[in-house]
Amino acid sequence: MAIIVNLDVMMAKRKISAGELSDAVGITPANLSILKNNKAKAVRFSTLCRLCEVLDCQPGDILEYRKED
Repeated sequence: MAIIVNLDVMMAKRKISAGELSDAVGITPANLSILKNNKAKAVRFSTLCRLCEVLDCQPGDILEYRKED
């Protein structure tokens, strides 16, 4: 997949657990896990916005594009 989700990196930088983040964002731990493990096919802008608010970051800190060979 060309879009990489660096959510685990931002969580480590902010020292926040998956449970704390899912509670603060308002998504289930299962859905957070899907995002963290690059299994998501899509992400709602409202979820991305809330992740950025809670983690105090920009969308580009979480999402990265890598060209596929």
